[in-house]
Amino acid sequence: METIKDIYRIGFGPSSSHTMGPRAAAERFSEDNPASSSFRATLFGSLAATGRGHLTDVALAAAFDPRPLVVEWRPDVVKPFHTNAMTLEALSSDGTATATRTVYSVGGGKVVEEGAPADAAAPVYGLTTMRDILDRLHRTGQTFWEYVEECEGAGIWEYLGDVWAVMKAAVERGIEAEGVLPGGLKLPRKASSYFVRAQGFRGSLKRRSMLYAFALAVAEENAAGGRVVTAPTCGSCGVLPGMMYGMATQRGFSEAKILRSLATAGLVGNLVKKNASISGAQVGCQGEIGTACAMASAAAAQLFGGTPNQIEYAAEMGLEHHLGLTCDPVRGLVQIPCIERNAFAASRALDANTYALLSDGRHRIGFDTIVETMNRTGNDLPKIYKETSEGGLAIFAPCD
Repeated sequence: METIKDIYRIGFGPSSSHTMGPRAAAERFSEDNPASSSFRATLFGSLAATGRGHLTDVALAAAFDPRPLVVEWRPDVVKPFHTNAMTLEALSSDGTATATRTVYSVGGGKVVEEGAPADAAAPVYGLTTMRDILDRLHRTGQTFWEYVEECEGAGIWEYLGDVWAVMKAAVERGIEAEGVLPGGLKLPRKASSYFVRAQGFRGSLKRRSMLYAFALAVAEENAAGGRVVTAPTCGSCGVLPGMMYGMATQRGFSEAKILRSLATAGLVGNLVKKNASISGAQVGCQGEIGTACAMASAAAAQLFGGTPNQIEYAAEMGLEHHLGLTCDPVRGLVQIPCIERNAFAASRALDANTYALLSDGRHRIGFDTIVETMNRTGNDLPKIYKETSEGGLAIFAPCD
């Protein structure tokens, strides 16, 4: 299992799979072909179906700038390895292809080349199931973040410090920003007004309203192409930082405790990524928002002093109660229903935390079982409910 740094990638929205990943692949291809006059990118499957709404062409053009780029859209062709496929070609002055590379954007900003296994990087974690990790923690007396530090090394804290800084900045920009989001839906930002209105409330209502504002702030920043952290994807990037920012500012948790909880959350996301998928194009939004909620649930339980079993229980509930969630973005934009889902998932994470901490941590359905169930459910979903904008809310919701 790879480093949790791959779960927390820093970059620009609105989509980890459709903008962040393709842009990174295009930048590498451009560097590898400095003498080429121009480039061609052919997008396949889901990458082509919602690429315009996700600004894939804009991200690719920026990667090849100032050299020209031609983009071809083939949503009708689905590659067997992954539906987010892209072929890049370097062209000579007469239009002849001098180099070709096919890549797959597999979710969370990660891109793999054709023929390379998705987990080709050297493993950082020897254990790849929650069951095995819990067994180890019970033997050693450690908790999740200590296992992360042991596997990643002390340097992980500097990286997570950078991650937390970007998350906080996204919240703070988002609660100040106003106006209409780009993309044609004419969707106004809400985080700023929610934040202002929340000031007039008290107690739990104020805390919950603030939570909505913080999660919305990051999701709206992502929708506007702002700088965010995948957690585990751009489309779900508001859930974890929204909850964590609320805990830091309203509950007074220290940065050290926040970073430890980010480590725990990253391990949970890593387990889902290893044993199922965090790609909306592959398993639907349950893989994005569901995983984000599981990560945030585990982080909250860590903050509030949960045992390893209670933390696992919180993570399990965060994912379980998003099973079957479809990915049906209106006009292919990461806006409706994506932005609201971030706020509701952040709220659900705190509910899962409370429920788990009321228990002794024992329950019937384990985290590994829910991950496998989510994966099978995602594979059973028709492709029209997996980021193609061909079904569900995407075809029934009014656009104007």
